[in-house]
Amino acid sequence: MDVRAQVSMVFHLDKCIGCHTCSLACKNIWTDRKGTEYMWWNNVETKPGTGYPTLWEDQEKYKGGWLLKGGKVQLRVQSKKKTLGNLFYNRSLPVLDDYYEPFTFRYQDLFDAPASDDQPTARPISMITGEEMDIEAGPNWDDDLGGSPLYAENDFNLRELSPEERQGLFETERLVHFYLPRICNHCLNAGCVAACPSGAIYKRGEDGIVLVNQDKCRAWRMCVSGCPYKKVYYNWGTGKSEKCILCFPRLETGQAPACFHSCVGRIRYVGLLLYDADRLLDAVGVPDEELVQAQRDIILDPFDPEVIDAAAQNGMDPLWIESAQNSPVYKFVKMWNLALPLHPEARTLPMLFYVPPLLPVMGTMQNGNFEIEEDDYFGSIDRARIPIQYMARLFAAGNESIVRDAVKRLIGVRLHRRQETVGDADSAGVDAALGEAGLDVDTANAIYRLTSLPTIGDRFVVPPYHREMAIEMMEEPLARKQNTGVGRREAPARGP
Repeated sequence: MDVRAQVSMVFHLDKCIGCHTCSLACKNIWTDRKGTEYMWWNNVETKPGTGYPTLWEDQEKYKGGWLLKGGKVQLRVQSKKKTLGNLFYNRSLPVLDDYYEPFTFRYQDLFDAPASDDQPTARPISMITGEEMDIEAGPNWDDDLGGSPLYAENDFNLRELSPEERQGLFETERLVHFYLPRICNHCLNAGCVAACPSGAIYKRGEDGIVLVNQDKCRAWRMCVSGCPYKKVYYNWGTGKSEKCILCFPRLETGQAPACFHSCVGRIRYVGLLLYDADRLLDAVGVPDEELVQAQRDIILDPFDPEVIDAAAQNGMDPLWIESAQNSPVYKFVKMWNLALPLHPEARTLPMLFYVPPLLPVMGTMQNGNFEIEEDDYFGSIDRARIPIQYMARLFAAGNESIVRDAVKRLIGVRLHRRQETVGDADSAGVDAALGEAGLDVDTANAIYRLTSLPTIGDRFVVPPYHREMAIEMMEEPLARKQNTGVGRREAPARGP
């Protein structure tokens, strides 16, 4: 048993209001430099929708993640033999138009415009070329357009639905959308790490955060293709790849990541997970429908004495084990089986998880009124406006039972709390619903408290980093004792 720690995050999608505050907080801190204008390490997408970059989920086009062949996984984008041949020409890269051409406005036009009866306007100009341009796309171009024929109907996850089911989604009474925040998943079996020919991308041993070494990066951009979530970006100014760093400088000083700290809906939970690195190959080598459960299985119980002993033998600080025991992520992912990984079929073992939304149920217009048929407590799962097949493609590699079980628990908690606060439900029926969902009253109350009434201490549980100890794994601290300053003193730049 090789016990390792991973800083992980849960997004509770029922609480996301689509305000994009997280995106702007990240943008203002990390990607406001030349060459990063089009980068959004954190973005919030409208689903159904094509996302950012456009149709990033179509791995036949972008070749991200891994394939299972002959019981073994291999990169979609290339094999070892093909790496050299593709080194100078990668056919699977998204182009700027797949993201959008970043733009600003020439505000001086407002002051220089001659006197006229018309209101002067500021012309849009490209942030790359500085030339005038016509704006045709943006980072949230399909925001809120749940019924847009240009975006929602082309969602990659709708492809397995019948034409009748797809058409029904866009009837006036059935229009619905929800928000999907996305950052780098800091995967256990990261495709970007495996695809990099220069070894510039690596996964930190102490917390599992995936980073890019700017000195080693040679702009091959295989990492961009290898990531199935398209969360590695190319900086056209420095000729280096960049990506979300999970705000590790903030984590190391006890502060929450910027996206977490600024979240208006308080949808984000950060905590530690312990996993068995010896079982990674087993977890990625199972059929698609078993991937979610296999990933749950390699996440270890931090209260198990054997796990605690193995973690201590790996040099893990007792405070890290204690943090794993108090982790809200562990509760959502492992204890309650509520949070699910995004597109686990990519076999990267993403370590960011999502609690699926409770979507409105189906109804019909009758005599000018919107009527919902009465049914059993869990009948709304099959009558949701977005089919369960869609949610299964998004969060469970097509395994509908995994999503159905999670939604049943969410409905069970809602029914229990309604009975507790309003008292208008049948007690026997609610108890039966809780039993069918696999919940007891104490667990339902615990889920409710962590969802609706959490403090910052409940949502953010990350241990002290002890950097003075971690650095000893990489270099001799006394050799740097007389140096001044911290970190890089010169920005990375292109070679001569």
